[in-house]
Amino acid sequence: MEDSGTGSAADGESGTRSHGIVTVMAVAGIVASLSQTVVVPLIGVLPTLLGTTASNASWVITVTLLAGAVTTPVMGRLGDLYGKRRMMLLCSLPLVVGCVICAFAGSLAPMVIGRGLQGMGMGMIPLGISALRDVLPPHRLGPSIALMSSSMGIGGALGLPLAAAVAEYASWRALFWGSAALSLVVAVLIWLLVPVTPARAKGRVDLIGALGLGAGLVCLLLGVSKGADWGWSSGTTLGLLAAAVVLLPSWGWWELRVRDPLVDLRVTARPQVLLTNVASIVVGFSMYAQALIVIQILQLPAATGYGLGQSMLAAGLWMAPSGLMMMVGSPLGARLSAARGPKVTLIVGSLVMALGYGLSLILLGSPWGLLVITCVISVGVGFAYGSMPALIMGAVPLSETGAANSFNTLMRSIGTTASAAVIGVVLSQLTIDFGGHPLPSETGFHTGMLIGCGAALMAAAVTMALPGRRRGPEHADSPAPHAVTS
Repeated sequence: MEDSGTGSAADGESGTRSHGIVTVMAVAGIVASLSQTVVVPLIGVLPTLLGTTASNASWVITVTLLAGAVTTPVMGRLGDLYGKRRMMLLCSLPLVVGCVICAFAGSLAPMVIGRGLQGMGMGMIPLGISALRDVLPPHRLGPSIALMSSSMGIGGALGLPLAAAVAEYASWRALFWGSAALSLVVAVLIWLLVPVTPARAKGRVDLIGALGLGAGLVCLLLGVSKGADWGWSSGTTLGLLAAAVVLLPSWGWWELRVRDPLVDLRVTARPQVLLTNVASIVVGFSMYAQALIVIQILQLPAATGYGLGQSMLAAGLWMAPSGLMMMVGSPLGARLSAARGPKVTLIVGSLVMALGYGLSLILLGSPWGLLVITCVISVGVGFAYGSMPALIMGAVPLSETGAANSFNTLMRSIGTTASAAVIGVVLSQLTIDFGGHPLPSETGFHTGMLIGCGAALMAAAVTMALPGRRRGPEHADSPAPHAVTS
């Protein structure tokens, strides 16, 4: 009986520590994501605040995307080589410094530098997901991965009304000081509560591969994200896209021949990994389409006949529940993954997203209708985002979980960037004249929602191509330890 009691106490202590680790990881993901959305309420006034043009001010958004896309795969590989906890702490450094620089910024250049540093902190999310496999017992892994994976969406949804409230009732600089304080708290919590994670991989960093992937991604994402501003037929846009077409295949050629690749493309070519990454691009596209559309409908003047005339703060509050629904959807998706496998969860999540878009045919005309739409879509996103890392980690060895998850996060980013470009083109082409100013038309919004619905259905179709029921990370080779130890 004494042995049983001792074991029970040890299990309880391990369970408590597991909960603490998961909480810290989820908070880290939410804070990293929140730091990306703090400038959204400022977009309209950034040119005045920074003394620049609207076109130049858009770099405050673009540079964060580029920095995150370029550095995330590199941080994933470094996490495999030197330990994911160590790299999470390293990611928190540019996050804090970037927030402080932005808080002091009075012109465009320091703001862009600070926002670029903040973008580098996004690597914390895939690193945290991968670290969970190292430090949690198998039975805790599925729900924890689902929560951590959805933290990116949760932070974005909750950050919008919070940032709008601070920007409206306090100094805009308080947004960055608050983000800096939260990022510092997260770094301290990781240092104190997250155990040391082992370095699973051997070898060295592929510097040529990192530079090649970075250059290719910059050309691709910059061409896609700025194409509407520069003109899709302009020499700059076409030159960047042409450079991406040359650089990215060349990078792939190099990765297949180097001894220690940044991303093992042979592993990513496995059907489970390849199709999950393709589905991630399409899910990212679908998820972002509604975010771009709903916020505009809420804020357009009611005199248009379909705009709802809400302030930025009110619009943010209408969208905030979607983040909470994503949090609700994550554990439900984890239960479904445990019962039927993450493949089924990703299919269900994609179909739920499509259902949410389908509801837009009848609910697009009121704030409550938009609330229902965003909540249904967010439940689907919670299912989908929680299942993707499970599919990835169920197919890669422990030595490559950091790189594989970071690459999957990159695929989501490519999807959201493509979504911004496509939806932006649709809304700019289908317009009405409102007091001498072109505004997106109701037809444009409906078209954009139908495109998002089609993307969600495509994600379900791609996932169905996965062979059979796919195992989760708790059943992969070299499973996570049964006790949380350092």
